[in-house]
Amino acid sequence: MTADKLTADEPTTDPTNTPPPDAPDEVEVRDNPGRGRFDILVDGEQAGFSMYTKPTEDPDDQRIFYHTVIDDAFGGRGLAGTLTRTALLTSVAEGHRIVAVCPYVAHWLRSHDDVEGSVDTVRPVHLETVRRASAEADAADF
Repeated sequence: MTADKLTADEPTTDPTNTPPPDAPDEVEVRDNPGRGRFDILVDGEQAGFSMYTKPTEDPDDQRIFYHTVIDDAFGGRGLAGTLTRTALLTSVAEGHRIVAVCPYVAHWLRSHDDVEGSVDTVRPVHLETVRRASAEADAADF
């Protein structure tokens, strides 16, 4: 066996198996339906979220994204884009259409075609649904 090829049974040159200091962080995006949001975690730590709700009419059809937050400590890493892409693709794969009330999500959609054809125009019923969902979320925080 040559020295430049390792098999799964051979140890690496780093016996501690710690990643190098410039190794990318482990990023995970997961749906948190109990809180009506997608969470993004970096190395297991909450880094941000994207809130969503459903309209009262056809609640199984649309998912309204209305607020996206990335903690300042995690800024500048492209996490908002990763969160948004994953949240929207997951939602569409589950059969939802996207309504972008959140300014970041709306901006992201203008420059990406990942879910083109699955986006609906914001209507007054969506804004009213978001007002209700925001009030409920605020009340739950106290």
